[in-house]
Formats: sequence, C-alpha cells, structure tokens
Amino acid sequence: MRLYLAGMLTERQLFLNLVAQTSTAPMMLEPERAEGIYVYDKNGNRYLDLIAGISVGNLGHRHPRVVDAIKKQADKYLHLMVYGEYVQSPQVQLAQLLTHHLPPHLDTVYFTNSGAEATEGAMKLAKRYTGKFEIVCFNKSYHGSTQGALSLMGDEYFRNSFRPLLPGITHVDYNDIHSLNVITDKTACVILEPVQAESGVIVPDISFLKHLQKKCEQHKALLIFDEAQTGMGRTGELFAFQKFGVTPDILLTAKALGGGLPLGAFISSNEIMSSLTHEPVLGHLTTFGGNPLSCAAGLAALQALLEEGWMKQVEEKEKLFHKLLQHPRVKMIRSCGLLMAIEFESDAFNKRVIEECWKYELITDWFLFAPNCLRIAPPLIITEEEIEAACRIILQAVEIAASEIKSL
Repeated sequence: MRLYLAGMLTERQLFLNLVAQTSTAPMMLEPERAEGIYVYDKNGNRYLDLIAGISVGNLGHRHPRVVDAIKKQADKYLHLMVYGEYVQSPQVQLAQLLTHHLPPHLDTVYFTNSGAEATEGAMKLAKRYTGKFEIVCFNKSYHGSTQGALSLMGDEYFRNSFRPLLPGITHVDYNDIHSLNVITDKTACVILEPVQAESGVIVPDISFLKHLQKKCEQHKALLIFDEAQTGMGRTGELFAFQKFGVTPDILLTAKALGGGLPLGAFISSNEIMSSLTHEPVLGHLTTFGGNPLSCAAGLAALQALLEEGWMKQVEEKEKLFHKLLQHPRVKMIRSCGLLMAIEFESDAFNKRVIEECWKYELITDWFLFAPNCLRIAPPLIITEEEIEAACRIILQAVEIAASEIKSL
C-alpha cells in the first residue's frame, strides 16, 4: 500500500510525508543542480544564493578543485575503519595544512562529522583535561542542537522543551566584562563564538575578549572559540579570532571546512588532546569523523581558499554591501567580513522582505535569535556585479514590504 501511494505522490509530497520536518514552513526549493553562487531548480529558474547553505559554500557550489578531489578520492577508498586507527592520507594532509596556518599551540586536530559534534568533543576534552565540569557560555549563542550543545545554547525558547539538560552550565551576557566574574576555579571552560552569528552578527569588544582570556588563565579554565560559521575565510581571515589578537585553547570549525561535504573539527594542543587517550582509553570515539572523502574535499577547498586570493577581497565586498544597502527601512547593518545582518523594524517586516527576495530568485534567510534581521553570507567568490544585482533585489523587496505597510 505504501509503495502504491508513493507512486501516486509527487516528490514534494513525498518529501513532506517521508522526510522528517523541522518546521511547519520549509522553503520547498527543488534544486536540480548548483554551480558557483547559483542554485537551479527543476523548472530551470536560477537562484542567487546569498547564504551559501548557511556559511558552508564559502567557495561556491561545486568548486572545480573540490569536485576533482572528491572524484580522485572516490577511486581510492572511502570508509575503512573507525577514527584514529589507520593512517589516512586525506586526514593527515588536511590536519597539516590547517595547523600550519594556526598558532603553534593549536597543533592537533580531531575531525568530526559536524559542528555540533565538535562542540561535544570539546566539552569532553575540557572536562577531561581540567578535571572540572562547570562551563560558562553566553546568551544568544548557538553551538549545535545535540543534547550537550543544546545545553550551551543561549536561548530558553529552544532549550526548554528538552530539559533536563547538562548540569553546571552558566549563561551570561556577551560583551559584558562584569558578567565574567562567574568564572571561578571550578570552571572547566568558557565557550563562545568570537563573532555571535545567530544573534545577528554581534562583533566582540576587544577589551571583553582580552579580559575573558585573562580570567580563563587566572582560573585555569580552557577558552574555546566556536568558529563553525566564521571560519574558513568568511571574515577575511582564515578564522575570526585572528582579527582580534586573542587565541583560544580549543578551536572549533565545521560548515565550510568540508568544501560542501560533512566535516567538523576541534583543534587544540597535543598536550591537551592527548588526555583523551587514557583513563579511559578511547576517550572520544567517532565512526565517520574524518571521512576520507570529506577530508579530501576539505583539503582541496582549503588549498583553493589560500591560493586563489578570495580572503583578500572580503573587506571590499563587505564595504560594497554596506554602500548599496542604504534605505530608510534599514535600521542597521552589522557585519564581520561577509557575514552580515540587515536589521529591520520587526520580524514581520523581515519575513516579507525575505519572501519577496525568494520571488525574485534570491535566496536569503533570518537568524535564530534575531528574526528581524536578514542574513547575508554569500560565497566569497561573489563578484561586484552579483553583489549589485543582489542588493537591487533586496531593496526592491524592502520597497514592496514598506508599501504594504503604508496601505494598511
């Protein structure tokens, strides 16, 4: 009966019936293919992708070097053994290139499948190394949706339905130096996004970060930076912390790391990371973390990012967005490189702007903790002409939303 019904339904209907949904209003775009900064649907419509799969496609869709690396690795081997047992060349080469461009103490990489898994691994690592369990994190922060990562999430709306959560978690206000007094000798770690993404791109005060680092050193707590969204060139540096002069003890990365394939990592010193090897042995395990296909794609993506000069263009492209998106209805533009939040008067107004953008084949979205802000996080390869085209559509959408309000 199910097979018979499946034959009677469209793929859209099957998607709604058979694929678990996370909201009551999915976007329902039916992609046929993607190339560069564009996504093409089954009807041949071309959408300008202004969010890059939520900061995943930093080099655009199907970068030729990434696709070539995937094909070559697929001809060699795929999964062979659980993490950390075999010497797999894609893992070794990617770890070597990553750590070469990081501070000396960030010299050991643990590959995961995702950013949430990187968060979970980092939490365990901090507890194991320090022998403590209390964690400090920040309101309006996002670190993933698994149970441990959810415990860190800085928004009660998303946490409340899944209690009880992990004990020993304290949430404080971002950029508030006085709130850091909660850090004590019982604190295992402090975890934060060096640029808060889902709160609408909140950039840190340098004094706040430096005071935070000092407090962590004073109380022997590990400082963890979550750069799932801000890593891999999005801010104009390989990682955002490199703009601020404050270095973490553990660095998290994901999203763009895999060049379009699932890949995350937590990175620390060999001394800290080695605490996972004993008491107990196999202190952290993953079957598919560091999958050779994902690591091959990630290596090619990182090589392209470093060699093709895209990070050098980020600041000028950021400035162009600021210049072109001036409108009385735009309350504020917050940005760090090509991670940008366009703030409007209300959630409802932003929703109408986003809807109109989609009608004109521009893909954009909102932020979890700032639903009145429109998300801009395009592939770094976006050209000036494409930025101009995107901004024209956004401003047109703003005008339509504004005219509707006037007519009410």
